[in-house]
Amino acid sequence: MNVIAQTSNPAGTPPPAPVTEGPPAFLNFVPIILLLVVFWFFISRTKKGETQKREDMLTKLKKGDEVQTIGGEFGRVMDTKDDRVLLKVDESSNTKIWYSRSAIHRVMGEEKAEAK
Repeated sequence: MNVIAQTSNPAGTPPPAPVTEGPPAFLNFVPIILLLVVFWFFISRTKKGETQKREDMLTKLKKGDEVQTIGGEFGRVMDTKDDRVLLKVDESSNTKIWYSRSAIHRVMGEEKAEAK
């Protein structure tokens, strides 16, 4: 035999208020939000540093530097203008090609100096 118990409130009395314990629900997300802000700060700082380092490298290009382009070609800087660089890419045929400054990936001499 199943017995079902049912409670009822007397007429006119409101139901009891739910018991709330602890801080409000939005405070549970504050540590997560703070963590995301800290990550964003460090990532943006790192990106800014890398961008500044690349800009410095491109502005310091000078005649005689050996560089690699973003296409993987190696060459020696023959001339520089504000927005482009003339690279000698083949010694035997004396081939020279103009590249945009932004197409320079790295300066080979700087990497050797950093490794020491």
